[in-house]
Amino acid sequence: MAITKAQSHEDAIGTQLRDAKAKLEQFAATAKRKGAQAQAAAITGLNTAKQYIDQKVQDLETTSEQHRSRAKADVAADVAAFKASVEKLAGSFKR
Repeated sequence: MAITKAQSHEDAIGTQLRDAKAKLEQFAATAKRKGAQAQAAAITGLNTAKQYIDQKVQDLETTSEQHRSRAKADVAADVAAFKASVEKLAGSFKR
């Protein structure tokens, strides 16, 4: 069975999201242990953003072909912004 470009793209997005989610879970545990309220609030916001991206990824399945490339580009941009935010948060834990 051949893997389509759409499946490959969705797999790549899924991998990026899983990696970022794993980092968030580590940060949440660290923030909880340290009692870091600001970081905990940032983690909550990022978890909400991840849920929004997850919903957009699910919506790709029902997106018409004519709108699919734009929808994939939107998801990719959201994932890039999400990953950047996770990395920024990671920097706050390294201090």
